[in-house]
Amino acid sequence: MKKEFKNEIVDAIAQDLKDYKHIYVTDVFGLDVEKTNALRRQCFRRNIKLRVVKNTLLKRAMEQLDIDYSELYPALKGSTSIMLTNDNNAPAKLIKEFRGRNKIPNIKGAFIEESTYIGEDLVEELVKLKSREELIGEIVGLLQSPIKNVISGLQSSGGQKIAGIVKTLSEKE
Repeated sequence: MKKEFKNEIVDAIAQDLKDYKHIYVTDVFGLDVEKTNALRRQCFRRNIKLRVVKNTLLKRAMEQLDIDYSELYPALKGSTSIMLTNDNNAPAKLIKEFRGRNKIPNIKGAFIEESTYIGEDLVEELVKLKSREELIGEIVGLLQSPIKNVISGLQSSGGQKIAGIVKTLSEKE
């Protein structure tokens, strides 16, 4: 392969890494054409970009960027494909579902929300992983809960008594 062509591929991979927040390094080697096409269709439906890459070219693309992917480098062995997405656990869910019928694909590693996960045994953990937005929503909900309880207490029939007590205490000097 000519050097200019390799550089174009590295630039294209680097652009993909910039465009997507979450990267799964997987191994789809061993899937026949029918299963590979089924996996690609499911990836397309879930807004996951599946791309088979050479390890050296992926590593060069990662080194070009400002993000430190060095913890993923040990996973870059053998046959490698990457799943790129902006939904942090969509590839893990897809892989778990797809492996219900097949033994492949395997997760070698993942880079999610600036954290690195290495190893096949993390599939369940990655499926349960919540996005940053989901966590912020849960925190806001937890913070609003006590306020809602106070307001509903004030609005209930017992709330009339509480409001009367508060009014009496405010009028006392």
